[in-house]
Amino acid sequence: MSTLGTLSVLFDLDGTLVDSEPNYYEAGRRTLAAYEVPDFSWAEHQRYVGISTRETIADWRERYGLSAPVEELLGVKNGHYLELAGASTRVYPQMREFVGLLAAEGVPMAVASGSSPEAIGAILAGTGLDRYLRTVVPADEVARGKPAPDVFLEAARRLGADPADCVVVEDAAPGAAAAHTAGMRCIAIPYVAEQADAPEFATAGLLLRGGQSEFTSRAAYTWLADSVRRP
Repeated sequence: MSTLGTLSVLFDLDGTLVDSEPNYYEAGRRTLAAYEVPDFSWAEHQRYVGISTRETIADWRERYGLSAPVEELLGVKNGHYLELAGASTRVYPQMREFVGLLAAEGVPMAVASGSSPEAIGAILAGTGLDRYLRTVVPADEVARGKPAPDVFLEAARRLGADPADCVVVEDAAPGAAAAHTAGMRCIAIPYVAEQADAPEFATAGLLLRGGQSEFTSRAAYTWLADSVRRP
């Protein structure tokens, strides 16, 4: 049996496993520009880190007074994103190593993401992570996106895991909140450094305030092993 016992690990995708936020920003910028909303900034994009694409677009419609239907905007943004993702999506090297360590131990893993099924599939296939991460739950397949716990609870159900035996790996405050509500432990790696003091991150079992620059696969694995040994 694995030294991690009955543990299962649930990964967020964007900003956690892969550095896809620049592509999401550019896809959003192109989409809004096409609907006569110019000058969408990186700072504006950051407010949506950790929020599902559908919920992001619903907010855009209100914020920018867009009349186009959500489904139309989703199609346009996903089209731009898939074009960009196909050209380049970088896996964080230590995350790739961490996934490999867990796979070697036979630890059940899943991806639980606010992205569309097409975007998740394209990234996992393009980066080779689909070799290890075969259980995928997009936000489209549950009733509510993060910070609701639905996507993580569904991932646990598909793995046949007890939520109390699950650890979530997340980069965004809504995801950390979702993990806590689901009754799961969390490794938090803030993508936006200025958000490290957000109250949602205070619930994480392991908080790496410096984000990916602080994350190492061995340290994360050691923390998991220690958490299993604790009574």
